[in-house]
Amino acid sequence: MSSKPLVVDLDGTLIRSDVLIECGFAFTRSAPHRFYEPLLWLLREGKAGLKARLAEATDIDVTVLPYDATVIEWLKEERAAGRSLVLATASHERYANAIADHLGLFDKTFATHSDVNLSAHRKRDRLVAEFGEKGFDYAGNSHDDVAVWAAAERAYVINPSSGVERAARKQGNVERVIDRRSAWPRTWAKSLRLHQWLKNLLIFVPLLAAHQLSDAALVLSALLAFFAFGVCASSVYLLNDLLDLEDDRHHPTKRKRPLASGALPLVWGAALFPVLLVVGGAIAWFCLPHKFALVLLGYYVLTLAYSFYLKRRVMMDVVVLALLYTTRIIAGSAAIDARLTFWLLAFSMFIFLSLALVKRYAELHALKERGLVKSRGRGYVASDLPLISSLGAASGYLSVLVLALYIQDGNTASLYRHPQYIWVACPLLLYWVSRTWIIAHRGSMHDDPIVFAAKDRSSWLIMALCGAVFWMAI
Repeated sequence: MSSKPLVVDLDGTLIRSDVLIECGFAFTRSAPHRFYEPLLWLLREGKAGLKARLAEATDIDVTVLPYDATVIEWLKEERAAGRSLVLATASHERYANAIADHLGLFDKTFATHSDVNLSAHRKRDRLVAEFGEKGFDYAGNSHDDVAVWAAAERAYVINPSSGVERAARKQGNVERVIDRRSAWPRTWAKSLRLHQWLKNLLIFVPLLAAHQLSDAALVLSALLAFFAFGVCASSVYLLNDLLDLEDDRHHPTKRKRPLASGALPLVWGAALFPVLLVVGGAIAWFCLPHKFALVLLGYYVLTLAYSFYLKRRVMMDVVVLALLYTTRIIAGSAAIDARLTFWLLAFSMFIFLSLALVKRYAELHALKERGLVKSRGRGYVASDLPLISSLGAASGYLSVLVLALYIQDGNTASLYRHPQYIWVACPLLLYWVSRTWIIAHRGSMHDDPIVFAAKDRSSWLIMALCGAVFWMAI
């Protein structure tokens, strides 16, 4: 055991996050109309001034930051053995001191203030001035820490960025490497919400409704639209998770999301979401009708409005969610230049409003089970459960009524030789809607009904039977 003080970095080492990026997105969420101001602060006042401004303008809950449990346990062992611990970080002193107070592990804190950005060589010089050359041990994770390791007696490498461990070992003083990062493929799949691409199958609904599945050109257009919408949606999911970091960390399941938990570095999410948006937009504009590109743009704008504001408005949030589902059907129609029908749009809005209300019901039910009254980041309270249940069930039943009326429409006979067969789908859907709400009422519903349906055998069976009914009616 070394008697020299152990100096610990914050971002990426003690916490699996970056306080500057956290502050940036917290500021953007609280004042989206001022999103450009941090760039102006950086240009005018430098990085230290930017951090000071953001620290003053935001209020991050340090108690729920993604602390690295392995590192925390190791530091507790070192402190129990009598070793002095020091927190040295390029993050602003306001949050550095708050974190140090929360953990109660550190004897001293060095951090950025309005005049000095304490990173790389400036951090090294500050530590050498305090403890002397080779008078301390240092734990860090990034390329900025290489200069500090060169002045330290022992180097501890924590969850290193690419190439950092190799650079640290060149110093010849690496004592220990701790790497607890998750497997990247699974982490990326969860971050991009690839399972949510199931929603984009709605793009194929107009193709099926028009009985054009044998047209190879239209099928290719629908496939391109599916991919473009999926890439755009993943961009939205990343941005939404960056804006909702603190709310997600207070949620029993959402706190496990890669960005909220620190499994995926925030800088990667911040860099990737605009790239995905550009890729999805390019596919839409250059490979598909411009009508589809406009629908995709409308979807993105509506989703941004939902993320920044509408999700916190009671009932408006579920209507917007239903509209976002329906937008996929509109996009599918635009991709193949098909005519949208009143029946398809009406059925879509009612069935997806029911599912959106299921989602809110499941979240509120879980909230009530935990003894809480009000949902964080939402406008609902636990006493809203009965009303949400009645509205959701009614909306689901209305979708079945729309389907029944569609069977009697004069145009239906021109598409189906046996439209009366479609009546069989009505009791199947009535059963599925009723069963879904019973499961939600009993507290067994996943907080995302799409995920529930994707894993539920009964849902798959009902979808298969409904598909067979429509096929026989043709």
